[in-house]
Amino acid sequence: MRAPSAGRTAVRRWCLRRLQLLPLLLLAGGALLDYRTSPHFSAEAFYTAAPMTAAALLSLRATILAGLGACAIDFTLLTHFGFIGDSGGRSELAAVATVSAFAVVVNRLMYYSDVRLQSAREIALAVQHAVLPQPPASIGPLRIAVRYRSAVKGAQIGGDLYSVQDTPYGVRCLVGDVRGKGMGAVKVVDVALGVFREAAEEEPTLVGVTARLERALVREAERRAGPERTEGFVTGVLAEIPLSGDGLRLVNRGHPAPLLLHGGVVRSAEPSEPTLPLALAELGPDGDRTDTVPFPPGTTLLLYTDGLTEARNHAGVFYDPGVRLTGHDFSGPDALLDALLTDVSRHTGGRITDDMALLAVTRGRS
Repeated sequence: MRAPSAGRTAVRRWCLRRLQLLPLLLLAGGALLDYRTSPHFSAEAFYTAAPMTAAALLSLRATILAGLGACAIDFTLLTHFGFIGDSGGRSELAAVATVSAFAVVVNRLMYYSDVRLQSAREIALAVQHAVLPQPPASIGPLRIAVRYRSAVKGAQIGGDLYSVQDTPYGVRCLVGDVRGKGMGAVKVVDVALGVFREAAEEEPTLVGVTARLERALVREAERRAGPERTEGFVTGVLAEIPLSGDGLRLVNRGHPAPLLLHGGVVRSAEPSEPTLPLALAELGPDGDRTDTVPFPPGTTLLLYTDGLTEARNHAGVFYDPGVRLTGHDFSGPDALLDALLTDVSRHTGGRITDDMALLAVTRGRS
């Protein structure tokens, strides 16, 4: 896997800078064409296109200057060819002036639209930080990194969730995926994370934490109407990592199996028994099972939601993180997640159809 290309960003910036010269080129090209062709030919289209292009690409000042420049050039050439006194010449100049004034209005509308969009993004980011706070970069010998990608462009939070809690029983992690979308899913995320943070501090076992989550999510589902009452559920995997020792404990409730990476080798931590998602325990056998798996120093635990494994390329082939990560070694959890997101984007051509939450924990040496 390769890091994102800095050259690609430089090319985009170069193209944008060149594109910003377009209003000037339209004015210069229109003036030259108007002057060198028949007096009855008009380059009015060039003069009106210049301020409108400036409105989309440049500042208010540049838009005004482009409009004034268009009017000045059109007036000069109409005077040169002796058309400024007739109705056709005045009509043309009025059209150029009107479009130039309208370009200023368009520029302001675009500016205030951008301001509102930026404000909405900042609010969404504040909500994300409140509901999904950034975990500490390290706890004891553990290094931690998270990433969240929403399928909705501009959105910062959806139905996926993660949490990392330093508790008397070790570092406890949760990654989950709420069925459904929208504010209803965000509310369930808030409930699940609130219960997990409290239970993780109080319950001596992962099974106890899971039971608290189950009860809370069942109560939340009972408050809803329609299909959400019976079909609302959360897939999730809970991990408990003691700060000493070489193992970790997992409880998986219908969620994609975590991956363990060490020295280019990737292992899938499949649950010993299949289980139903949270809020559906009454439909299956009683009790949760805790699986213990090796987690020696230098190993990274990768927890993720199905937005990763259901990412498809143009041929409809799903992304397989186990295969794609095999043979690669990473300096830490941040490097792993950055490379993973870059590879997923390359696989899908940049199209994300489902939210994606990623949590990586690397055990260093005590």
